[in-house]
Amino acid sequence: MSADIKPEESTNTAGCAACCGHGDGESKPAHTGDTGHDGHYGHSQHGGQHDGQRCGHDDMQQGRPTHGRLERLFDAIRFGRTPSADADADCHHGSGGGHTLTGETARRVVFVGNPNVGKSTLFNALLGAGARVMNAPGTTVLVERGRLDMTGKPGISESSAGIWDIIDTPGTYSLLPQSPDERVAAQAVAGIDGMPTPDALVAVLDATNLVRSLYFLAGVLELGRPVVVALSMNDLARRQGDDINPQTLSQALDGVPVIAIDPRTGEGTDTLMSTVAGSFDGTPLPHGLQLMHAGNDEELATMVREGADRRFDWAAGIIHRLGLDHAGRETVSDRIDRVLLNPWLGVPVFLAVMYLVFQATTTLAGPMQDWFDVTVRGWLTDGIDAVMSLFGPEATSGWVHGLIVDGLLDGVITVATFIPPMGIMFIMLSLLEDCGYLARAAFVMDRLMRALGLDGRAFLPIVVGFGCNLPGLAATRTLTDSRQRVMVGMLIPFASCSARLSVYLVLAYAFFRSTAGLVVFLMYVISIVLILAIGVLLRHTVFRDLKPEPFAMVLPPYQWPKAVALVRSVLIRLWGFLRGASSIIISVIIVLWLLASVPATAGAGSFGNVEDVHDSAYGVVADAVAPVFAPAGFDDWHASAALLTGFVAKEVVVGSMSQSYSISGTDDQSEQQQGQGALGSKLRESFDESSGGHGRAAAIAFLLFVLAYTPCLATVAELKRQYGSRVAAGSVALGLAVAYALAVVAFQLLRLVM
Repeated sequence: MSADIKPEESTNTAGCAACCGHGDGESKPAHTGDTGHDGHYGHSQHGGQHDGQRCGHDDMQQGRPTHGRLERLFDAIRFGRTPSADADADCHHGSGGGHTLTGETARRVVFVGNPNVGKSTLFNALLGAGARVMNAPGTTVLVERGRLDMTGKPGISESSAGIWDIIDTPGTYSLLPQSPDERVAAQAVAGIDGMPTPDALVAVLDATNLVRSLYFLAGVLELGRPVVVALSMNDLARRQGDDINPQTLSQALDGVPVIAIDPRTGEGTDTLMSTVAGSFDGTPLPHGLQLMHAGNDEELATMVREGADRRFDWAAGIIHRLGLDHAGRETVSDRIDRVLLNPWLGVPVFLAVMYLVFQATTTLAGPMQDWFDVTVRGWLTDGIDAVMSLFGPEATSGWVHGLIVDGLLDGVITVATFIPPMGIMFIMLSLLEDCGYLARAAFVMDRLMRALGLDGRAFLPIVVGFGCNLPGLAATRTLTDSRQRVMVGMLIPFASCSARLSVYLVLAYAFFRSTAGLVVFLMYVISIVLILAIGVLLRHTVFRDLKPEPFAMVLPPYQWPKAVALVRSVLIRLWGFLRGASSIIISVIIVLWLLASVPATAGAGSFGNVEDVHDSAYGVVADAVAPVFAPAGFDDWHASAALLTGFVAKEVVVGSMSQSYSISGTDDQSEQQQGQGALGSKLRESFDESSGGHGRAAAIAFLLFVLAYTPCLATVAELKRQYGSRVAAGSVALGLAVAYALAVVAFQLLRLVM
């Protein structure tokens, strides 16, 4: 079997013992069926081996207490009415019965499995765009759900036909949860703590690591629900010399159905679903296992810990019957890992990969974003003008035209400009995940990120965030712990994205011509310091329960990504973003257009035709906000108007400044030319006046505010989509508070020397 579980070397011996011990944290031998060591393989305190694997069984760790603040969050997912548990005590698993969901009876089928076994890919292959990503109610745990109408499908009997509710649970190594995600998975599979009882479970197993998979399967089988095994990674197993016949494995499992699948191509999915349909009445409980009758989390955890030895013995017996109890041998993945996980070579390779990802989401996306912003906008504007001109020449200059072009169309184009970086980020993530490198990257960077209570996977989203915060947030999907996802999601807005660069350059050249490059560089340095400081602050306040834990990660075999599966995955993720964020972005942009179109003073013009934006309702709001920034030295309506516009997108801050100063012809000028030209002159005049002669100090305060406050409306929409309204609002409030504090402190100190 492939050696694909590698503990972090920096953990202490107690951590290793907990990682490799059984349910009570005690180190015990792991039974495999090899008689070379009195029927057992040896198991050491420091990364002991089972069948050639480096051990990292989370399910044998002692359960951790749930902290009070999170207790309210980890409520059960309530997708429907909870039926009474069907405790079938004989050697067959009983069906949990149908569930009333939104007025109709639906079969509930729950997918469960370890991370990186193809479970979610299988789910997407079955449901495609029909799947819906949601947070488990009261939590930030991401759960996918979809419905299939199985009526008339091949191999589906009339009694099994109808609506099936398909649930994809978070990947978990154990039914003894170590994180909120694993807790939700365990509750959904067991049907406890208010969760609906599943009618059937689809356990996705990794054929390349059957030892670990069988131990996990044993716990699932002992829950007493109908179980169908979906065996994935079969091609890789054959390449390693382990040709596992599904029928032979089913016989070894005393008749539990086993179906070979390839989630990336969809092969075997029809057979799998027809087998599930025929299993609702029950599947066998293999000899050597015992039913667990758990009514809540605590009872389940106790039973999982107490039965660890029994399940290891059972898994060892199955491995022996299949003839797979040979000594661990070196695979191609192991040879590659000697390079990529090398302490001296692993980090440079990882940084090179991160550089490619960073460049792809910025350099490659830039021309495509410009195409949407200029070319597509021009086509659509010309089309709208042509249509509206049919109603007379006045129609193209009226407020309806302005609402459509400057409001609705501007919102649509703004959303469209985020498609290239998001699409490229999703492609890069899918490539890194599918080929198996993403897990290695997490292992390499784990020691660095451990200081913030995060694992190595958190490094990728933060790095990508320096190119664009939006794909950085998308990359947090790679984090398995929902608490880490939320914390990293709140840190990413402090990563100085490329959109802020234009603001830095214009003000740097306007106020610090000879040292403009140094000022811009310091903005990025401050951004890094902010991420570390805010991370430490969050760790000791909101996320004080997020502690560094012994690191154990399954490293999947390297494989070539499948084009069809990759495209399907990217399109599903991209559609999820567009569906979740577009309405918010377009609505706010229309509101801003309305504010700028409402005349607020006599002689300002008519609705939709306000000559000077300062005379509009937008200008009134900017005037009202401006005094708030007096302690920071830039209580000027031009600055506050630019910041209000920057809430939508930082790319338009400089354009907003030019518009408010009535400066034309800046579109074709570089940032340096704008900073040293008419716009720079106006900025120096305004900032000197508002700051009482300390314009340079006020300029730095303004730059710090731009760095720290909400990066763009699309980022807020993505925060809301992924983590919910409370997290999004909290992130915006945190950014504004930090930005204001930095700006005020910087101005008050720097005005003494500038």
